[in-house]
Amino acid sequence: MINEKDMLSVIPVNLKKVSKENLNKEILRTGIIAELDAINLYEQMAAISSDDLIKKVLLDIAKEEKTHVGELQELLLRLDEEQEKELKKGKKEVEEIINKYA
Repeated sequence: MINEKDMLSVIPVNLKKVSKENLNKEILRTGIIAELDAINLYEQMAAISSDDLIKKVLLDIAKEEKTHVGELQELLLRLDEEQEKELKKGKKEVEEIINKYA
């Protein structure tokens, strides 16, 4: 059986202690963490459900949560130029690895 404690993340930052300058970025990152947790929760519950309708609905909800991740990430990238730069760098590194071994 799924143990809820094992599935959900703990917010890694005390938002009350974040500087005013970085607060909105941390709020968005915390939102992304929450959405990723929700995706994991719905997909894991769908995987163990024996009811096809429940599976379909849970997977549809998980898909909506993925959209929320995209929305929050887009806002974060607008606020954090370094995040955007490093995201592009990571994508390039993966493409290089794929090309090396393809």
